[in-house]
Amino acid sequence: MKIALVSPYDFAYPGGVANHISSLGLHLAQMGHDVKVIAPASKVITSLGDMFIPGGKPHPIPISGSIARVTISPRLPPSVKTMLNEENFDVIHLHEPLIPSLCIHTLRCSRTVNVGTFHAFDGRGYSFSKPLSPIILQRLVSKLDGRIAVSKPAMDFVNKHFPGKYTIIPNGVDTGHFSPDVSPIDEFCDGKLNILFVGRLEKRKGADYLLKAYQRIKRDIPNSRLMIVGPGTRLRHKYEKQVKQSGLEDVVFVGYTTYGELPRYYKTADIFCAPATGWESFGIILLEAMAVGKPIVASNIEGYASLVTHGVEGLLVPPKDEDSLAQALISLMTDESLRQQMGARGRVKAEEYDWKYIAQRVLNYYITVLGESQREAFSLTQWLRERLDRLFFRQTRFYGKADPSS
Repeated sequence: MKIALVSPYDFAYPGGVANHISSLGLHLAQMGHDVKVIAPASKVITSLGDMFIPGGKPHPIPISGSIARVTISPRLPPSVKTMLNEENFDVIHLHEPLIPSLCIHTLRCSRTVNVGTFHAFDGRGYSFSKPLSPIILQRLVSKLDGRIAVSKPAMDFVNKHFPGKYTIIPNGVDTGHFSPDVSPIDEFCDGKLNILFVGRLEKRKGADYLLKAYQRIKRDIPNSRLMIVGPGTRLRHKYEKQVKQSGLEDVVFVGYTTYGELPRYYKTADIFCAPATGWESFGIILLEAMAVGKPIVASNIEGYASLVTHGVEGLLVPPKDEDSLAQALISLMTDESLRQQMGARGRVKAEEYDWKYIAQRVLNYYITVLGESQREAFSLTQWLRERLDRLFFRQTRFYGKADPSS
């Protein structure tokens, strides 16, 4: 099968959608399919080899409390348009198909079966779609032959705006890469209890609430450390200044780390903490931490609660509540047995989300949608034939039977 995976976001910048598409594309290729990944790129992408097709230059655009790096071109890049015409893909799979502008232009130009995956959950609605009229958006959605949502919160969100039939296929995790067997970061293996935060340093990720909670934790458990992993410049400077002014010790700002190194930070942690304030549809970082066998303390928001069960794989606390966050972290930090039990249960759950299973579910969905599309095309052909037959019958009745020799 020839498959195109299309992302609206800069593939050179770390993010959940890009990681999702990379993993899905590699697993589909391993299954013997011809896969191309089309996305904007601010620099050369080498990790996917000739599987990757650059789809324009991205620009930073504020969306839902974050910064989306997307193309803003009024048309599809000529190289991508030519490729779509020449490759004759069986399926074009668009991730966030209504995010400007690469996915929108690809969907508009597509002449094959289209599948869309909706990743986002944004309580404020489709703010990014304001420049486009509802009629145009509805017309684009109608071109989707199949619709996937990564979670029930993501499905409920998009279904409010564009009602229809959605199939939930969650994000996956590479349980071989994110494994309890990886080596920890030696410099942090000094007997201190490590709390790990992973994510872009954006306000909605809640790192400021974790820093406030850690001030109390450090008083109660001096032999502790907070590791903050993830890209960000403006807020990082603010947080570092805040830590310095408060005299808080053992807060380590690691910054961006590669996909290859990330499992080692999970391994080094005793507890993984995700204090996001909202707008999370799933929580890939939770799944990664669980795959390495780590207990979770996370905000009790829809996207996280759909993956972590309170008291089973971790603890869920009200968002934006540093006191509850501190209490939950302290309760796990002082109970090694509970940490081990929750980490073990998390690993078992993570194995259910291994990409080998998720990629197969996506492939099965392609096959279903292709079959439905072929049946619809056959039905339309039959309808046209019947209409032509009836028209011919009426003509012969009016003009008389046609002369066979004519």
